[in-house]
Amino acid sequence: MSKRNPKILKIFLYMLLLNSLFLIIYFVFHSSSFSPEQSHPHIRFHVSVNNQSAIQKPWPILPSYLPWTPPQRNLPTGSCEGYFGNGFTKRVDFLKPRREGSWFRCFYSETLQSSICEGMNLRMVPDRIVMSRGGEKLEEVMRRKEEEELPEFRQGAFEVAEVVSSRLGFKRHRRFGGGEGGGGGSVVSRRLVNDEMLNEYIQEGGIDRHTMRDLVASIRAVDTKDFVCEEWVEEPTLLVTRFEYANLFHTVTDWYSAYVSSRVTGLPNRPHVVFVDGHCTTQLEETWTALFSGIRYAKNFTKPVCFRHAILSPLGYETALFKGLTGEIDCKGESAHNLWQNPDDKRTARISEFGEMIRAAFGFPVNRHRSLEKPPSSSSTTSVHNVLFVRREDYLAHPRHGGKVQSRLINEEEVFDSLHHWVATGSTGLTKCGINLVNGLLAHMSMKDQVRAIQDASVIIGAHGAGLTHIVSATPNTTIFEIVSVEFQRPHFELIAKWKGLEYHAMHLANSRAEPTAVIEKLKEIMKSLGC
Repeated sequence: MSKRNPKILKIFLYMLLLNSLFLIIYFVFHSSSFSPEQSHPHIRFHVSVNNQSAIQKPWPILPSYLPWTPPQRNLPTGSCEGYFGNGFTKRVDFLKPRREGSWFRCFYSETLQSSICEGMNLRMVPDRIVMSRGGEKLEEVMRRKEEEELPEFRQGAFEVAEVVSSRLGFKRHRRFGGGEGGGGGSVVSRRLVNDEMLNEYIQEGGIDRHTMRDLVASIRAVDTKDFVCEEWVEEPTLLVTRFEYANLFHTVTDWYSAYVSSRVTGLPNRPHVVFVDGHCTTQLEETWTALFSGIRYAKNFTKPVCFRHAILSPLGYETALFKGLTGEIDCKGESAHNLWQNPDDKRTARISEFGEMIRAAFGFPVNRHRSLEKPPSSSSTTSVHNVLFVRREDYLAHPRHGGKVQSRLINEEEVFDSLHHWVATGSTGLTKCGINLVNGLLAHMSMKDQVRAIQDASVIIGAHGAGLTHIVSATPNTTIFEIVSVEFQRPHFELIAKWKGLEYHAMHLANSRAEPTAVIEKLKEIMKSLGC
């Protein structure tokens, strides 16, 4: 043993030295670019529902999860992983990491032709972003124009720091805008990303007002001595601009883009979100708050603020969920287990993973399939299936909305009443299972209750409308039955069902009226296929 002791001691000292070296490297590359003696107040986010300081929420364990990083090598353009997962395989460094200053880079997807960008030590100057304050109650801002709510970025709305002597192209200019720490004086700076690079990596496409592109175009690189940060947000933060923020379908595309951005950049926990827009609050913020660690509006910051790690989430219009409406995306839903064993470029589990993320965010179990109920007042072993009828109802959506929704099924009430009578009178003719018909008045339910109704349903019925987008959260054995009027023959929900691997049925109408008996017969056919 005495002969072995010196060798063991040497190994111990070597491991201690190696561990110390790793710690030094970590702190060198993750420490602030500024003097350690400098003291900066730190901003902590607040969860809007209870106004208490929020810690970063961990990612839940999801049955459909597949690794996001590193991205697959030699990923084919147009593959399902390229559309729905980590197809952001081309990394472009606009400002490389150094011992001092910031870094900024983008990950480009050849399939989606869009980028996810991220940066360290990114400074936002709210006074240089022209838009309404955002976060107000709807009734306070009625008739406000949409143009007032969308951001217009002035030069230097965002800044990064770099050592001037190490770069060319710097020019001295007068800062735009006033306010504390945000304007006045002459600084040396350069534009970080030029038009040529924007056209290559953040393309406008068919988007009239590409706010993420405009944000990146506004970023100025300034000398480290001019990069003054009095307040810091230490937690990783997503910067998100929403357009059709009160519409469930378009908001789901925003949620999905934010989720993908978080996974592609390898965040260890759920990030915070800053809305870089001036929209008022909506009911949909309940899900934003559930999905992420906290939300806040950019204009709610009263002075310049620096983000230790900021991620720029692509617009919802750039996701496959939206692009699939006008371009064919030949992908089918498959279980993550099967894809792990047998990878297939034409199949995906990403939409199922995202749906599980929504359910888990509200605290619902995702590690088991839906269990069928038994009638409480009967000794029968007959199982009961929830059939959810998603209704369209009037509600006030946004400042420019009159409170009336456009009818997609003019006799919706008649159809529902007929279904209710068919079930209540016991005339279904189904002997092996029962039906619990759920009146899906979703607009007047909390978001959590809406997701609960979706996950508990064996069959989801509805006329074409944004409420059906909830099927992203449906369980794998759910059947979708869409009633499609002649004026709204759009593929939104057929595609989501296909990408999730759900059984989908459509009843195409000659006009906007459905024959109740035909709907009943179709539902009866579906129930029999479920073993009833």
